[in-house]
Amino acid sequence: MKALVVDDSRAMRSILSRILRKVGVEEINEAADGSQAVACLEAGASPDVALVDWNMPVMNGLELVNALRSRKEWRRIAIVMVTTESDQSQMVRALAAGAHEYLIKPFDEGSLIQKLAMLGFQAPSAATGPALAAQGGSH
Repeated sequence: MKALVVDDSRAMRSILSRILRKVGVEEINEAADGSQAVACLEAGASPDVALVDWNMPVMNGLELVNALRSRKEWRRIAIVMVTTESDQSQMVRALAAGAHEYLIKPFDEGSLIQKLAMLGFQAPSAATGPALAAQGGSH
């Protein structure tokens, strides 16, 4: 599995990437804002999942979700908003724009792993080997 981590905090990108590696993600691209994420995708990155912060400079997370959903080749990317935005109206906006899951910071490692599992991405086991196994075929 491949992932894209988009957050303006280097520390948060590091935390998210560490958790993703722990569950077997093979390739992780990082971006400090939505415009860097778009540039990464245009350069050929093909993540199965994107972990996206809301509050970032240049292009925020909601704008990135809209950009991902506006291009056919990016619509297959599963999106998890990982943000401090805890207001229910913000959650509704993100999900309506095309995010699949919403995780409020601060969070624990298990919560992120659970969100990934809800999207069909399972942690490695003896049966699936070292890579995170995507369930459902479309991820």
